Parts: sequence; structure tokens; C-alpha cells
Amino acid sequence: MTDEHEHTVTTAPPVDWDAQAAGFDAEPDHGLRDPEVRAAWAARLRSWLPGHPADVLDLGCGTGSLSLLAAGQGHRVTAVDLSPAMVERARAKLAGRPAEVLCGPAEAPPVGRLRFDVVLVRHVLWTLPDPARALRHWRELLRPHGRFVLVEGVWGTLHPVGIPAGRLTALLAPLAADVRVERLSGDPVLWGKEVTDERYAVVAAV
Repeated sequence: MTDEHEHTVTTAPPVDWDAQAAGFDAEPDHGLRDPEVRAAWAARLRSWLPGHPADVLDLGCGTGSLSLLAAGQGHRVTAVDLSPAMVERARAKLAGRPAEVLCGPAEAPPVGRLRFDVVLVRHVLWTLPDPARALRHWRELLRPHGRFVLVEGVWGTLHPVGIPAGRLTALLAPLAADVRVERLSGDPVLWGKEVTDERYAVVAAV
């Protein structure tokens, strides 16, 4: 991405997530209903998360699809979403798993003094009005040697929205000792289709 493009990328317009909740899982990468798509995300998640049981904070969890994968891999999950309708669906999906689902804003999750080994965020940071401030707060929620796992991208051509990888890595530079970018655009199985826009994950150890 060029600097010029980065300056043209805008934040997301307001979305009524309660209204979106009923149909949210219809998108292949949201509901992970297709076994191949689910397996692709499970494999990526396994490579990003610790190899031992860890405390994972999934912010902006939506209907809880990634939380479900993380719990299935042996992690203890706290999932947070601002939308009560999303939270309701996530709680149903995670019933019986080592997981708790809370209703609250991603940028200020209602977790009190709890600390985590991983802050997991997918397609949320770009929607926030102050990503840098959110990242600083999330850093405070991580234990020593914890990590960020951030899946983001840029969508659209005429009026792109999102956060380019270069901008996100710059925001993380003062907060993390090791920042790694993994490009995801070239793996159509993750999205259930071919994509040409910028999609990536950042794994950043603190």
C-alpha cells in the first residue's frame, strides 16, 4: 500500500449489528459452516495461538465462530461484543465450552482486572474511531509475553475502508517487541471465494 492510499482509507460507517446478527453467519468466513473454510481458519488459528492452553480475549467476537475454534483447541476464552443480539448467538454457540461471553465495547471490554495471554481481534480494529488508543488499552490487558492476533484488511476500491497492514504495524511498533504480518488475500478457502483486496493477520508478541 502506498502512503497516498493509506490516507484515503476511511473508517467504517455506523452499522446496526443487532440487525445484522440474524444473517451474520451466512458469510462463509463469519459462520464457518463450510467444513473446508472452518478447517482453514482452525489451522491458521492454531498457528497464531500458543501451543498450550491459554487465556484468549476475543474482542468484537460477533457470533463467536473464532471463539468456538479457540475453545475447541483447548484455550479458555472470554468473548466480548457490543451487540446483545451477537452475544446471544455467541453464548448459544459456545454453550458447554470453556468460554464466557460478555456484552460491551471492544475498545473497553468489561473484564475488570483479568489479564490474558492473547488478544484476538478479527475485522474490528478498523471500525473503531481511535485504533491507537484501543491498542494501547489492549496492551494493558496482556500478561507478560502475551500476544496480539489481529486480522484486518482494506475493502472496496472507490471508497476503501479498513486499515492497511503498514499502518497497523506502525501503531504496534511501540507496544510489541516482535511484529509479524501474514498475508491472507491469497488463500481463497479462508473467505469462501477469491479476493483481490488486502487481507492479512498480524501476530505481535509483547
